[in-house]
Amino acid sequence: MEQIVVDPDRCTGCRSCELGCAVRHSKAKTLLGAISESPLPRKRLFVETFGGRTGPVICRHCADAPCVKSCISGCLYHDERGFVRRRKERCIGCWSCVAACPFGVITPDPVLGLAVKCDRCHKSAMPACVEACPTGALTLADLDAVAAAARRQVLAAEAGQKKGA
Repeated sequence: MEQIVVDPDRCTGCRSCELGCAVRHSKAKTLLGAISESPLPRKRLFVETFGGRTGPVICRHCADAPCVKSCISGCLYHDERGFVRRRKERCIGCWSCVAACPFGVITPDPVLGLAVKCDRCHKSAMPACVEACPTGALTLADLDAVAAAARRQVLAAEAGQKKGA
């Protein structure tokens, strides 16, 4: 399964990902239409800054998802592709999922009384946040390929140290 991968070294904190997410989840699907909606469409990821670094915090669609386990109404579930999804008609606004999410990416919508979370843009080939990112800080990648690239970087760094030693 492909996941959204974050490269914090490339993130400039421009928040284009947040904007793209909110527009994709708007009724109008356009920026101009989205800003005139009431209630305003909500983003499902959050650009945060801590310790001098800035980057988007996104839902990991955990295989052993605390949010799904804590959902007492059966609103949250794993779909056939492994994404944590929401049946909004079942959400009772108890916010158990908000409290359980270790990444803080599920938020309550007090106007609609619903939990709001990333659906990984399941109806689209490419998530809106990835499409909107102008620096390539967000990409859609196979996690096995990401891990293999990290291992190659470790070997390259070790080889560089041996040459300099």
